[in-house]
Amino acid sequence: MLEHHPIFVVMAIAVLAPLLAEIPIGLRLPVVVLEIALGVVIGPHVLGLVAGRPNEFLDVMQRAGLGAVLFMAGMEIDFSRIRGQPLSLALRGWLASVALAFAAVGLLHVIPGVDAPLMVTAALTTTMLGALIPLLRDQGLLDTPFGGMVLAAGTVGEIGPIVGVSLLMSTRYTTLHEFIYLLAFLALVAVAVAIGMGVRPRWALALLSRTMHASAQLPVRLVLFAVVGLSVLSVELGFESILGSFAAGMIVGLATRGEDGESIRVKLDAVCFGFLSPFFFVATGIAFDLGALTHSVATMLLTPAFLLLFLLARGAPVLLYGDKLPKSERLAFAFSTSVASLGLVVAITQIGLRARAMNPDIAHALIGAAVFSMLLYPTLGGVLLSKAVGRAAGVSTSDAKVGESRGS
Repeated sequence: MLEHHPIFVVMAIAVLAPLLAEIPIGLRLPVVVLEIALGVVIGPHVLGLVAGRPNEFLDVMQRAGLGAVLFMAGMEIDFSRIRGQPLSLALRGWLASVALAFAAVGLLHVIPGVDAPLMVTAALTTTMLGALIPLLRDQGLLDTPFGGMVLAAGTVGEIGPIVGVSLLMSTRYTTLHEFIYLLAFLALVAVAVAIGMGVRPRWALALLSRTMHASAQLPVRLVLFAVVGLSVLSVELGFESILGSFAAGMIVGLATRGEDGESIRVKLDAVCFGFLSPFFFVATGIAFDLGALTHSVATMLLTPAFLLLFLLARGAPVLLYGDKLPKSERLAFAFSTSVASLGLVVAITQIGLRARAMNPDIAHALIGAAVFSMLLYPTLGGVLLSKAVGRAAGVSTSDAKVGESRGS
């Protein structure tokens, strides 16, 4: 059985997914969407090619893949690109998301056994920047105004819930202690960023340059050590490891801006996107229990309800953007920013179930809605954006023809 060869399974899907994405069928599905979908298909709840019993290796690699996804999300954060208006609009939009989500979650108290409004609110206000980055990159939109707006919204939608969940889910220390530790952790990150961007001894640069293409690959090893180190530190301080992975990505991303850092960024792309991230997306699909969504009437009703609430909470704030975002792009923006951060949603539901503060129906429905948001919303957003770009190109062409006719 294939469950004895998890690396083969994941790597096979990692190769198959981008090949399927290249098939010209008129609708280009994102690679991460295909990885999840193929994971579901081969999993125990569909074809059963991979057994459903726990696999320690796959669990470890799934966590490593999640760390890699969040690390790359942190690396892509360029505050010089999103500062000013995009970041201001993103902050206002996320605060509106919190208000909308909290109001909607208040209605869940009619369901017996539900007493986790803050956890569900945090889940509904997430945006998976790690999934948006490859989508924007593949479509060539990272450096466009639309891409900047999405990056800003995704950055706030990732950082806000990560910090909030890290405080909310901590049970080791008191709230005051956790807040102090969080400030200390953020101060350490700020110092690391300042050192990485400002203090660059010649001997250190020479050493890193000399080993960049050697078998030692010292720069890559240093980065991976920083990721693991900050993840361990965040756990020891009572937070989730995702906070450390994301912070490490921000540090490395800011320290490697410009042409000098291009080589190391290319290598990290290869390690994270080429090897580690498929473990998270494929394993997520394998573990996804389709049957749990039909286990009860409540779950069957809550899954589409949460799917719509993701869109409402994260998509509706696009109305605050006004003329800063063309009307033709607003719906695409809403769908793109409504992709739930699956890793955070899973973590939130797990702590809620352990604390017996969340009904299992709520947990299953949240995870199901998060998976469906990753399957549907990026695809719908891409289709709508392609149409908007096509219309804009058509208008430009017609305007050019009118200008030529007037000139003649």
